[in-house]
Amino acid sequence: MSIYSVGNDLYTGKKSFDFVGKRKIWFTIAVVAIVLSLASLIFRGLNLGVEFTGGSQFTVSSTSDTSEAPAQKVFSEYLGDDAVRVSALGDSSVRVQITKEASQDAKDTSDSDQLSNAQVEEIKAKLADAYGVKAEDVTSTYVGPSWGQDISTKALRGFIVFVVLAALGLTLYFRTWRNAAGAILALFNDLVVTVGIYSIFGFEVTPASVIGLLTILAYSLYDTVVVFDKVRENTEKLLKQDDYTFAESTNLAVNQTLIRTLNTSVTSLLPVASILFIGVWLLGAATLRDLALVMFVGLILSSLSSMFIAAPLAVALTETSPEIKEHTAKVLAKREARIAERQARIDAGEDVEDLEEIPTKAIMSVPGQHLGNKAQPKRKKRKKK
Repeated sequence: MSIYSVGNDLYTGKKSFDFVGKRKIWFTIAVVAIVLSLASLIFRGLNLGVEFTGGSQFTVSSTSDTSEAPAQKVFSEYLGDDAVRVSALGDSSVRVQITKEASQDAKDTSDSDQLSNAQVEEIKAKLADAYGVKAEDVTSTYVGPSWGQDISTKALRGFIVFVVLAALGLTLYFRTWRNAAGAILALFNDLVVTVGIYSIFGFEVTPASVIGLLTILAYSLYDTVVVFDKVRENTEKLLKQDDYTFAESTNLAVNQTLIRTLNTSVTSLLPVASILFIGVWLLGAATLRDLALVMFVGLILSSLSSMFIAAPLAVALTETSPEIKEHTAKVLAKREARIAERQARIDAGEDVEDLEEIPTKAIMSVPGQHLGNKAQPKRKKRKKK
């Protein structure tokens, strides 16, 4: 079956996935993921980079070898094999970072956060020798934790402003706070689970990770708004009919936008995956790792939440409205009455062909068809002069 046929069947409602009807399953999975994430954050914490904890940083320039091995060998004498972070900066530079705690271990004292001058000079000389460069090509700096904390404070402030403005804008646009609440709660789900994954797997958190996290939140909201816009279109005249419920209409909207959501997700993930797997792991561009990793994880979660969390949450909240409750009961009562009538006539041996088909889900009244090139306008042939 072609993608056009599948998309057309999903759009008209001929075929559909029950996203809304199975919302208890999705909510259970989301709650478990959030609980695991919060538990990991409480008991395990985050692996914060040197920008947040403070520490020493060495930069080796004009080297033809940008691998991690020489630096790891030098620092293993002081800190062990896994105590440093080595990143390639372009084709001729290497950056080596060690945290404040590692610096204290190297000094075997807690009096100061920094390495002694003698240790710094000794490490610089060994790095120069390991990478085959001059001593002046190795520089060292101390990174204080205040810079990373300042970044975190501003990011948190920006996130709060973003959420408030987004909630207000969505409420005004959709003219209901319930859709806005569903979108914002799905946003928090993406945030908590992404941070939880970083905590569980021990991925390092850097300022680039924070920037990427804010980026995927905007993407998550964008994808959710597309789904909710279709929900609004489908439910505009909901109370004027009694064939399908609000939940069924919303489920139709999610299916109608499913192909678009998948296309958007794939086209967004492909370049990020290329940066992460090819650029970082194969080519060694480690400076792109932090941004690409958080965006890769976040884009996947955002795509899933718009289908499995945001829309079902909006339905759960909307069904608390008295008028929606009344309408849903009316639709279901009519449906049960028609089923009972059909069954009674079948039991009596009567013909039921005159009875209308009983709808069990929302279906477009006028199905569309993808006509491809046949739908393109034909040009009139012009006579040659």
